[in-house]
Amino acid sequence: MLNISSSDHSAANQAKQANPANQSHETKKSGGTGSEVPVTIVHLVRHGEVFNPGKILYGRIPGYHLSSRGHSMAARTAKSFAGHDVAYLAASPLLRAQQTAQPISKVTGLDVEECPQVIESGNDFEGLRTKGLRSQLWNPKRWPQMYNPLEPSWGEPFVDIADRMMAAVHDIRDKAEGHEGIVVSHQLPIVMVQRTVRGQALAHAPWNRECALASVTSLVFSGNDIIDIRYSTPAREI
Repeated sequence: MLNISSSDHSAANQAKQANPANQSHETKKSGGTGSEVPVTIVHLVRHGEVFNPGKILYGRIPGYHLSSRGHSMAARTAKSFAGHDVAYLAASPLLRAQQTAQPISKVTGLDVEECPQVIESGNDFEGLRTKGLRSQLWNPKRWPQMYNPLEPSWGEPFVDIADRMMAAVHDIRDKAEGHEGIVVSHQLPIVMVQRTVRGQALAHAPWNRECALASVTSLVFSGNDIIDIRYSTPAREI
C-alpha cells in the first residue's frame, strides 16, 4: 500500500522513516518466500534559487545559474545526505541543476551523471515575463496559445513530462538498487512524478504545488514497486 506523507524533517531522517524495514541493509523479506526484496530510495531534488534579475521564464535557456542564496540552499540540502548509502547521482544538464548537484557530489563522493530525461519542461513562453502586472501574457497575441491549460497548449504536454520522468526514476532505481539514488531536476517535472505516484490528475493549479526550492521528494521502492513517497525541505530556513 502506498504511503503518502509530507515532512519538514531532514533528508536523512526521512530516508530512515521511508525504509519500511528501517534497517541498515536495504532489503526486506518477501512475504512467504523468505527471499529478499531490495528496498531502494530515489530522491528527486529541485535546484536552488536562480539568479534572475529580469524575472523572466527562463525554462531551458542556457546559462541561468544559482544565486548566492541558491548556492547556500544547495549546500544545506547536500549536507542532509551525509551518511546516506547513496550509490548514484545524476542531474539535469541545465546549469542550475548541475550547480545544485556539486555539493551533493562532495558529500557523497560520487560523480554527477548528466541526465537529459529530467530536464526542465518545454515552454513556448521562455524569455518572457509571465507574472504580475508586467506580464507579457496580457498581450492578446499570446492568448491563442493558452486555449487549453489542461494539456497545456503552450508547452510540453504534462503526459510527456510524466512519461520521461517516470522512465528516468525507474532507470535510477535500477542503477541504485538496494541503495539510494539522487537526481537533481526542476519543479514541474518533479511535480509530475508526485502526481503520477499519488494517482492525481496531471493538470493542476501551479499555486498548489509542493516543490520548494532545494526540496527533496523521495520515492521508496520495494523491488520495482513504489511503496512510499515523502517530501522534505532541508533548506527551508535559508
